[in-house]
Amino acid sequence: MKIKLALMGAAAALALAPVAHAEGRGADGTVNIIYWQAPSILNPYLSGGTKDVESSSIVLEPLAGYDQDGKLFPRLAADIPTVANGGISKDLKSITWHLKKGLKWSDGSPVTAADVVFTGKYCMDPQGGCAQLSHFEGVKSIEEVDPLTVKITFKEPQPVPYGPFVSSESPILQKKQFENCMGAKAPTCTEANFNPIGTGPFEVTEFKPNDVIQFKANPNYRVPDEPHFAKVNFKGGGSAMASARAVLQTGEYDYGWNLQLSPKVLEDMTKDGKGKLMIGFGTLVERLQLNLTDPSSSLPADERSTAKRPNPFLSDKRVREALSMALDRNVLTQIGYGKMGKPTCNWIPAPANFADANNTSCLKQNIAGAKKLLDEAGWKMGSDGYRHKDGKKLVLSYQTSTNAVRQQFQAIIKQWWKEIGVDTELKNINASVFFGGDPGSPDTFQKFYADVEMYANNFNGADPGAYVAQYTCDKAPRPATQWQGENITRFCSKKYDELVAELGKTANYEKRGEIVKKLNAILTVGQPDSTYTMLPLVWRGRVSAASNTLGGDIMNTWDSEMWNIQSWYRKK
Repeated sequence: MKIKLALMGAAAALALAPVAHAEGRGADGTVNIIYWQAPSILNPYLSGGTKDVESSSIVLEPLAGYDQDGKLFPRLAADIPTVANGGISKDLKSITWHLKKGLKWSDGSPVTAADVVFTGKYCMDPQGGCAQLSHFEGVKSIEEVDPLTVKITFKEPQPVPYGPFVSSESPILQKKQFENCMGAKAPTCTEANFNPIGTGPFEVTEFKPNDVIQFKANPNYRVPDEPHFAKVNFKGGGSAMASARAVLQTGEYDYGWNLQLSPKVLEDMTKDGKGKLMIGFGTLVERLQLNLTDPSSSLPADERSTAKRPNPFLSDKRVREALSMALDRNVLTQIGYGKMGKPTCNWIPAPANFADANNTSCLKQNIAGAKKLLDEAGWKMGSDGYRHKDGKKLVLSYQTSTNAVRQQFQAIIKQWWKEIGVDTELKNINASVFFGGDPGSPDTFQKFYADVEMYANNFNGADPGAYVAQYTCDKAPRPATQWQGENITRFCSKKYDELVAELGKTANYEKRGEIVKKLNAILTVGQPDSTYTMLPLVWRGRVSAASNTLGGDIMNTWDSEMWNIQSWYRKK
């Protein structure tokens, strides 16, 4: 068997190398960052929201991460385990990680293998509702070999064993701080979740959820002259427009994340000369998710949005397919993203080995075909211009986060669906709430108390193994998981689960690509096996902005955009 592995390259080494600053750590004052989707927690194991994962990554680190080219490089680990260096067993059933010597938590205590083992137990606790459980797919045990060595054993051969403790989604937690936060207690540990002790370049000094985070340089950070900034002012909330202005026009902030605005607006803003756009295509896809379960507010929590109650409209595949056929993805892309987006029928758009280049049939709008499918499904057009069946009107609730582009998409899509006789009720939710992980909130994307919802996310690194595993039957959010999990449509397929299991045993790179394409086809659109539970719309380029006075910042679409914040500096 052969493993195709991307390890740290020269470009990544250069990006991580310290910039020469004679003044030493913290000499460049304060760096101001703005994320218009405000972080609500600093524990990525309790939130799948990118805003929470990326803000946490300033403090919490994994054993290894991905650079701007999607190549793996060590963070807390001394090196990257491979079969060649003995770190991965020949039977592919175990991987052994060695920690760097002398690592310290920001409180000065030593980092040991016990912290790594604990973190695995924390996420894999069946009552904990870990949002990143897919990273631990197939893990049999995690054990401490010695204070600096951890061995992870898998139930079956694992050809790509870089799931646990790799990337910003799966960092190491301090055992001492979190050991009383296991299982159902996890979301109740406010102090730990809001002020984690980490190994990263900065430590938290103040956190106001959905508002602002203040960081200061970690005095125990392992690189003597880093970070170059003494403080980080991390502002959350507002809008993409306000964030763009704050970097590109007023110069109030140094870095603005995820500027989901029309290309013309962004282009005009750069003319002020205060900042530059940073654009990169990774695996970010804007899509519609179709709820297969009944989101009715009249149902109790253990039944609402669970498989016990099928969706009264969307349980019929013909309805879901008709909704997809009514969409013009080319128009959406042109209006919302221009050259910073590409219309797509795929959930997995990259790398090329995993993307189905032949899956393009959804790119042509087919209103007539959509109407025919609804007719066949028994939904007849009424005198009010909408379809009815068994005395029930076909009306869908459609929610997303508050954002100008997304509200524009909602309005356009509502009009197209009206053309085929589907009524649509629109709702937008503050992004900090929508992408938050609060199990008590009814408005998180995981709870999905609507028929349709729209958002985008992506996977870290160059292999989508853990990403596609998020849609197995057991990953559906529910009360027992503290409403965590990415399988928000409550999709469940024996065939899908079997393919995920097969992927976990497959080492050949090309064969892995074939399996991922099959998984993509099952969930999405336009192929014989398609279930139309996910409707991809636009393959988005990630767009952020940086001040012209900020140096060392390198766009990374394969991991956290804060991946090398320790190397950022103020240009003189």
